[in-house]
Amino acid sequence: MKKVILLSVFIIPSIIVHAQTMKLNDILDSIRRSHPSVKMYDANIRSMDAAAKGAKSWEAPEISTGLWMTPYNTNLWKANNGNTGMGQYMISAEQMFPNKKYNDANAAYMNEMSASAKEDKKSTLNELFANAKKNYYEWTILIKKLKLLDEDEKLLQMMQSNAETRYKNGLEKVSAYYKVQAAIATIQSTRIMMQNDLVQKRIALNTLMNRNSNVDFSIDTTVTIKDYAGSVFDTSLFYTNRSDMKSIDKNIQLTYLKEQVEKESLKTQFGIQYANMFGFGGFPAQFTLMGTLKIPMAKWSSRSNKANIESLKWQAVALQDQKEMMANEYAGMASGMQNEIIAKKKQVMLFQNSIIPALKKNYQSMQLGYEQNTEELFMLYDAWQTLNDTEMEYFDQLQQLMELQTELERVLEIK
Repeated sequence: MKKVILLSVFIIPSIIVHAQTMKLNDILDSIRRSHPSVKMYDANIRSMDAAAKGAKSWEAPEISTGLWMTPYNTNLWKANNGNTGMGQYMISAEQMFPNKKYNDANAAYMNEMSASAKEDKKSTLNELFANAKKNYYEWTILIKKLKLLDEDEKLLQMMQSNAETRYKNGLEKVSAYYKVQAAIATIQSTRIMMQNDLVQKRIALNTLMNRNSNVDFSIDTTVTIKDYAGSVFDTSLFYTNRSDMKSIDKNIQLTYLKEQVEKESLKTQFGIQYANMFGFGGFPAQFTLMGTLKIPMAKWSSRSNKANIESLKWQAVALQDQKEMMANEYAGMASGMQNEIIAKKKQVMLFQNSIIPALKKNYQSMQLGYEQNTEELFMLYDAWQTLNDTEMEYFDQLQQLMELQTELERVLEIK
């Protein structure tokens, strides 16, 4: 008996999922929210702010209890022949009162500690943004180059088809046909390399956004060239804009606050001690009430504080010198890049407005002559190759311009 197996076939319509298109600002906002470095700074800032809440705390009270001036001979603890016993049981408590000015200085110092970390967080974000922009613009240029490769491959395939027909009719040399064939293979090889580079850029941006590296998305390929030609880069601009310089300012302020803490710690502190004694064998109860005075300004106990104060003064001077040095370096870097950007923009405009249009006209005239059998394939191929190489050079120049712009924005700390 034969068994008939029926297979039910379900045709499920394919679902087309379009990759998310992200603009540069979307990527930068995602980095701001999700990058682990940012989260690390946020946690450290919260830790410092939490620690600052205890800046005005008092020293813990000290409580002690035990036997006080009690003889080893326990027989003497009891009353004997009308005499009271000897020995006492004592309970005592001691509390030091903090110097209010010291507590205020310490609170000001600890409350300011997180301010420097906040500026360091902004400085780190600036570096992350610059890295993201670099990968974003390189991806943009790769897409433009890949589009050009697609167009070139179509042109070369048309050349190859025409050359094959002409060769059969004895109107073309076989060497020209193979030259075009090799150019098509070269384009295919270049495309593979560029597509791999494109994937690497996507992985780099996903990593910066703290996402799975395989998440697929596309980008807006609009290139915005900004004008910084009229900008003036004096040192005051960097004092205002750069987070790392603001962080130095906060550290200078911290040294002054720490110095004030050290000065206040040299002032006296007061305390009180109370003790109550219960006598043995009818011995009357007694108490002790004493004041405590700490004298940290004594010569032998103040050396460490005075040395710290002197050290903090020089540390503030060193930080100030560092800030001035950085401002001068940034001003020089920005001015140099400004001149490079101006020159590079002129080059890019020459490619756009003069060089590439002229070479396109040259190619079109060669193509027309080839169609009319007045030009050979070699001449047409050379015209195409010159145009293609120049267009690729134009994209390289555009990428260099965007890299210069990114670097200038990193120095200026512009998102």
